[in-house]
Amino acid sequence: MKNLHLLLSLLLACIIVSCKKHSSAPGDSEWRTYAGSKEGNRYSASDQITLANVNQLKVAWTYTSNDKDSANRSQNQCNPIMIDGVLYGTSPKLKLFALDAVIGAQKWSFDPAALDNAKKDDPLAYYKVCRGVVYWQNKNGENKRIFYSVGSKTYAIDANNGEPIKSFGKGGHLDLAEDLGKKTNSYVSGTTPGIIYKDLLIIGTRVAESEDAAPGHIRAYDVLTGKLRWIFHTIPHPGEKGYETWPDGNAWQRLGGANSWAGMALDEKRGIVYVPIGSIGGDFYGGNRKGQNLYANSLVALDAATGKYIWHYQVVHHDLWDRDLPANPNLVTIQHNGKTIDAVAQITKHGYIFMFDRTNGEPIFPIEEKPVPQNALPGEDVWPTQPIPTLPQPFARQHFGVEDVTNINHETYVDMLKKYKKVKYNTMFTPPSKDGDWIFPGFDGGGEWGGAAVDPESKIMYISNTELPWAQVMIDVPKNNEDHSLQGTGHAIYNKYCISCHGAELKGNGTAYPSLVNINKKYNELQASKIIENGRNMMPSFKQIPADEKKALLAFILKLPEKISANKTIPKEPVSTNNTAKPIPYVMNGYNRFLDKDGYPGIKPPWGTLDAVDLTSGKLLWKVPLGEYPELTKKGIPITGTELYGGPLVTKGGLVFVAATKDEKIRAFDKKTGKQVWEAKLPAAGYATPAAYTINGKQYVVIACGGGKIGSKSGDSYVCFALPDK
Repeated sequence: MKNLHLLLSLLLACIIVSCKKHSSAPGDSEWRTYAGSKEGNRYSASDQITLANVNQLKVAWTYTSNDKDSANRSQNQCNPIMIDGVLYGTSPKLKLFALDAVIGAQKWSFDPAALDNAKKDDPLAYYKVCRGVVYWQNKNGENKRIFYSVGSKTYAIDANNGEPIKSFGKGGHLDLAEDLGKKTNSYVSGTTPGIIYKDLLIIGTRVAESEDAAPGHIRAYDVLTGKLRWIFHTIPHPGEKGYETWPDGNAWQRLGGANSWAGMALDEKRGIVYVPIGSIGGDFYGGNRKGQNLYANSLVALDAATGKYIWHYQVVHHDLWDRDLPANPNLVTIQHNGKTIDAVAQITKHGYIFMFDRTNGEPIFPIEEKPVPQNALPGEDVWPTQPIPTLPQPFARQHFGVEDVTNINHETYVDMLKKYKKVKYNTMFTPPSKDGDWIFPGFDGGGEWGGAAVDPESKIMYISNTELPWAQVMIDVPKNNEDHSLQGTGHAIYNKYCISCHGAELKGNGTAYPSLVNINKKYNELQASKIIENGRNMMPSFKQIPADEKKALLAFILKLPEKISANKTIPKEPVSTNNTAKPIPYVMNGYNRFLDKDGYPGIKPPWGTLDAVDLTSGKLLWKVPLGEYPELTKKGIPITGTELYGGPLVTKGGLVFVAATKDEKIRAFDKKTGKQVWEAKLPAAGYATPAAYTINGKQYVVIACGGGKIGSKSGDSYVCFALPDK
């Protein structure tokens, strides 16, 4: 009888908890958009969890999708949303799901693979990246929709039942490769969600970074019908503002890129959307794209209703270093020179914060155009200056000199010093060369896609910051082999599409860019072909490669013995089908992190930090190491930090929550001092940004634990933390 009473009590408690979600309490808050709000600030207004009680946090629920990749290549970077007691997120296989946000029980799940007959039997097709979803409802709340992207498709899903809305777009989805003004076979994908303005879904895309990239234009679609309502050309067309900055009048026809892959921010009252733009296709050589390259590498303000240009600021001119804008901007109101200013702040990969008046683009603090080195590869025209903010202070170190080489032990120091000296230049904005330059902060360094959190009360910005050097060394594009076998021709095609990531010798670089040596022992021809066709995680799709060229490429990387005759089925010179640019004469020899033999960064720590910057004064308040290698700590080495992927969350309760670390933990810090006050182990690394919400006065913090990057094991869980019930 005692056990029966206990069972009934537990059942009653579950019923009460389940019913609670239908009520609300003062101070309840939702997480309605990616980054928490349309201002993009990753801020929770709840103060239930505080410095005094954060050490009591426990796991409230765990949701597992059971669809991680057993080969540890899948990821999950989703920042979920929570509306009306329902949490919406995605899984590693890009299933969309709805959960009861109090107990984590699944309400429904939508599997895009079930609708795609061409790919439903392909286990690799849906291991891609989706960083969040978009919610819209009409005024009376009867029509509720979730928009989210799976590769090039953006679906409209009924938020009540998980069913596609057939009246939207092409039977329930948009094709992001269409409506670009020209037909393209190049990779186009939605990774970071768009933003809603009234009845418009404003959306950007991820595109390839090669010279045959698709255009990265910004588009707005009708949320009910899926019809295109406006488009902003990020490479201006004739007659549009900015077109005159291109010496080559046909750049808009032959070039791509200049895409917004990192998210946006919206001033809903003014109707202005702020869009960070990436680089022009062909990252490291600009001889075929002379000029300033507007609107690449720019923060652009557009009329959200029409897409019309309002203002822009270009943070890197004629980019040769892959310094695309990596995160959504943050909207904040500050006091400056005795005036109240609505400002927009944009973090960068090179560790700067650019701040502007939202209405007109005037810098809040002076920005100086400083001369930069001009010694460049033949055919290159380096832009003579680059903009450097006087304030806010940089949140990342700006120089990597010989004195900064790691001294973790003497043997490692000697080895890394030798490697350091093989790369000639260490000055920021040194043009790419065969002598090499250090990219510091690295290609994935400084501020990244995790974005910044801003406390609207204190006006303090929090950034997770990676300080890892990468070597940028250029080589001549290898001459095509006169061997007309499939392998010989495939080698030439490899040099065009693959060499910059996997290297001239196919050895790759660490876990981020895997070796292709002996890849034939892992994949057969069909499996490898599907990876090329679909992409996988951060590897884009290369479906634009013509079928006969792909056949030759597969013959080369898989060492297939088949030969072809002299009938010239395969061309000697691989030809792009959607780009008329001249062949690029130089290519980077690989994305090379500066790591020692044990995989640790070759620079003195800290390697990853959580930083706080006062946006009113522009002063860097504090920075603390974020993440730990326990084996180094045991040796007496102070906590080093790790490479970071994912952003922070700041709360009214005095805390900054952040995962992002390789050591598979989530932590809380005192937002005033940077002192760590809590941590918890996760089932896999939380390479994502936490979300927070409050239901019935109880505050929850949830993180996607997807792992899969930089050698971490893959995961497929969401873990939610809360204080225990009294």
